[in-house]
Amino acid sequence: MGKIVVVAEKPSVGRDIARVLGCRTGGDGCLIGDRYIVTWAVGHLVTLVEPNELDPKYEKWSFATLPILPETIPLKVISTTRDQFSRVKKLINDKETDSLICATDAGREGELIFRYIYEKAGCTKPFQRLWISSMTDEAITEGFRDIRPGADYDGLYESARCRSKADWLVGMNASRAFTLKYNTLLSIGRVQTPTLAILVKRRKEIENFKPEGFCTLTADFGDYSGVYFSDKLDPDTHLKEKEDAEKIAAEVKDKTGTVIQAETTRKKELPPQLYDLTSLQRDANRMLGFTADKTLKTAQSLYEKHKALTYPRTDSRFLPPDMIPRVVQTMKLLPETYQKFVPGALPGGKLPVSKRTIDQTKVTDHHAIIPTAKRADPSKFTEDERKLYDMVARRLLAAFYPACDYDATKIVTKVEEHLFRTTGKVIVNNGWHDVPPLENPPKAKKKTAEEGESENPLPPLQEGDTRPVRGTKIKEDKTKPPAPHTDASLLAAMETAGKELDDEELVRQMKGSGIGTPATRAAIIERLLKVGYAQRKGKTLQATDKGVMLIDVVPGELSSPELTGRWELALHDITDGAQDPQRFMDGIARMSSFLVDYARNTAAAVSFPAEERKYGKGGAKKKITSAPLPGTVCPVCGKGGVRENGRAFGCTEKGCNFTLWKDCLEKGGGPALTGKLVQLLLEKKQLQGSTGILMIKEGHLLFYPNGSERPSVDRPMVYIKQR
Repeated sequence: MGKIVVVAEKPSVGRDIARVLGCRTGGDGCLIGDRYIVTWAVGHLVTLVEPNELDPKYEKWSFATLPILPETIPLKVISTTRDQFSRVKKLINDKETDSLICATDAGREGELIFRYIYEKAGCTKPFQRLWISSMTDEAITEGFRDIRPGADYDGLYESARCRSKADWLVGMNASRAFTLKYNTLLSIGRVQTPTLAILVKRRKEIENFKPEGFCTLTADFGDYSGVYFSDKLDPDTHLKEKEDAEKIAAEVKDKTGTVIQAETTRKKELPPQLYDLTSLQRDANRMLGFTADKTLKTAQSLYEKHKALTYPRTDSRFLPPDMIPRVVQTMKLLPETYQKFVPGALPGGKLPVSKRTIDQTKVTDHHAIIPTAKRADPSKFTEDERKLYDMVARRLLAAFYPACDYDATKIVTKVEEHLFRTTGKVIVNNGWHDVPPLENPPKAKKKTAEEGESENPLPPLQEGDTRPVRGTKIKEDKTKPPAPHTDASLLAAMETAGKELDDEELVRQMKGSGIGTPATRAAIIERLLKVGYAQRKGKTLQATDKGVMLIDVVPGELSSPELTGRWELALHDITDGAQDPQRFMDGIARMSSFLVDYARNTAAAVSFPAEERKYGKGGAKKKITSAPLPGTVCPVCGKGGVRENGRAFGCTEKGCNFTLWKDCLEKGGGPALTGKLVQLLLEKKQLQGSTGILMIKEGHLLFYPNGSERPSVDRPMVYIKQR
């Protein structure tokens, strides 16, 4: 009997699968057992080629070679992980290998990683798909029992391939066209640009906001108070002029008010739904101050390393019915600190089931994020991991608690011809509020009496009751601009394609037609920060001047969150077999051509400012001059000098694409590049430093860490695409 090769996405996941399958013998980039061999990618091993690798004519950026619309975009092996690709290729094509199992992350990008490796390796062997939502041994074992044919996921692969090619076509063509138009490096993307547009829109709303003064008038009726409101279908408590408030106050002074409406209604506040990734990122930002990226990485660690959470990159907030026994088991195995809340979530030992939590029709590729049925030890977590696990555990419990019951009272008191409104809310049954969202939740702010709202019981009033006006109070205020975006609010806007929706059902209906996916939104935000289109100020995210200028010059079609949302919905339809992939790609090709024509002929004539960087402890900003570094010659064209800007080193010669990013060595353990270091490197071609050896060879920048015979960084010195 031949071998079955299992291809995981990461070494850590591969080792977990190998342990379950009994693969204990170490091999070259793999673990070997009697029947299975487990190997792994290291993220992406294969990607789409660069334009200059399609045709040398694309090495020089020029409108004459745009748009770039190849019939096919070939694949290439990523140079930094070439060795691991060779190992995987050898294993899957080995004559002893009968079949494969795709065990990459169970999602769109995981599918793409495996299929690109499979295609580039020229493999034709049959394969199956492992699809799991938890990394516990039990879940892996169950996943192998329920393994499915690889062909069942062909739609998911088509969607992933279309996404990859669409980002390539729009990014390559738009970035080149607008960079040529404005003679400054502009990174433009199918998803990042409409996300930036949301930030730019909010910045302009704030800058253009003109505050308007208003007053509120509150009457004191002794045992309760009421706020004045206009007698309209859409009642307004704001009085634009203080004189109007003073006039009404004078008219009701020492008068008697009559209750003309007194209603108390029993209402329910339903428990919160379980977490998907976006709602978890939003709450973690709001309650813990985590960025979206930090939440994703922390959740991923709890999933992969600790096996404490289920798969985090999900867009579902529901569980399938077959998870009911596992949820009961999970609750009983939660750490001791949560056991006091378990009886309320399991009344009579049974899980209360409703369509808010258990619904097979609303489970997509993965179910909601919950703790695994594994006894977790939070003392082994980092502080961030402990806090995030705490949020998810509490949300699981709260979601199955009963609703919060309360009495909502509305009183309208008429004084002369003027109306005053009083509202009250009294908790009857605390319900799910008995499970605080955090271990030490902040105290909620109570409504002020001036707003005519009270958390305390109101007097038992009936229509016709009267009260003397004991006094009035006028409060002056001004309308406030919309708040700057935070990670939480930007994620919400991305989820609804820029539409500001409060209604939970409308948000649910927008699922699948937002900007990006739960798995990619954090990276999109970080990308905007990295390229200088956005910046963090405290807890807020704000568009920079460069970001505003970019949105002002690109066509509305590219910056439209709604259009990007329709594209994302089309990708979902491709997954489900409801849309022809070629039709989608034809639309992307038309858009790419349009963007090039727009940049060439229509885009506004503006000048982007010189880039800036920070110096010293004070963070003072200083303009970067275009003068070349002394004594430097471009190693690519040999004609220009080498100049420095805020994030990279480039050539002074127009049309030359030599680029060295200042942080390009850091992920490989190397130093940040400085002007002095680059000068020495260009002169000597090889430098020995405290972290390793740095050299220029055949148009590549190579970095060898100390003691290593292989480079950890192998980077071409020509900028072709977005980093």
